[in-house]
Amino acid sequence: MSERDYTPYQLKVIERYYRNQPTLLRQRLADLVGELFLADDKKKARLWKRVEAILRTLQVPESRIVHLLQRQDPQLLAGLVKELESGDVGKQQRPRSG
Repeated sequence: MSERDYTPYQLKVIERYYRNQPTLLRQRLADLVGELFLADDKKKARLWKRVEAILRTLQVPESRIVHLLQRQDPQLLAGLVKELESGDVGKQQRPRSG
């Protein structure tokens, strides 16, 4: 299979998409929070699978993903979305000295 030739315009569009992908994924997670609150049980299972895929793409620590999927609490997901927006996910907490 040969590599596709893209125009300079197409290359810029592709580059902007990948540069903005984390922002788009965080927004999608925020949308999923609302959908999870309103969804019936059958639909929730599908939505949680989407959540898992997005969290893995965003490279959220595995322990956080496992905990969230075990609990399946939209409020926990909402808290995680806030952390992602502030950039605090995955950062080590430093102990405060007295």
